[in-house]
Amino acid sequence: MSDESLRAFINPDRFIAGTVGEPGSRSFYLQVREAGELMSIALEKEQLIALAERLSIMLRELRIPQVQGNLLEFNSDNSPLESPVSDDFRAQAIAIAYDENLEKIEVELESEETELVAIFLTLPQTRSFIRRSQLVINSGRAVCPFCSAPISPQGHLCPRANGYRR
Repeated sequence: MSDESLRAFINPDRFIAGTVGEPGSRSFYLQVREAGELMSIALEKEQLIALAERLSIMLRELRIPQVQGNLLEFNSDNSPLESPVSDDFRAQAIAIAYDENLEKIEVELESEETELVAIFLTLPQTRSFIRRSQLVINSGRAVCPFCSAPISPQGHLCPRANGYRR
């Protein structure tokens, strides 16, 4: 693999998850910005769910004394995705690791064309990313209390309610 196929963000100013579109037809993105360079990374909702869950587990399992205090130091980023949002990169595979030398969590994203993007996050940045990702994931369509299927704005025909509209 050549060096041109690897893009690294060692000290990102921003790393967030967000969506474009209406619930039910949303597209999910990660955005990373460092020193004026902005990259939008398309991914599936399930990939975002898994990434947020795994990062949360990693933070719990890291037994570093400064982790507990440092997690509260980073402000939440509630601003929308930066425009323009484009598919600069589409994530196929995601890997995470803790880099002891940098004391950062590395999120590595690989495309179908074997391009790589490596993003190095401080522990507070990671916590902030997890919180925002959970809000993004949960801001979709409401879930039917009977069948757990998503309910569109027009309602849905619930199989557990003998086909009655909910």
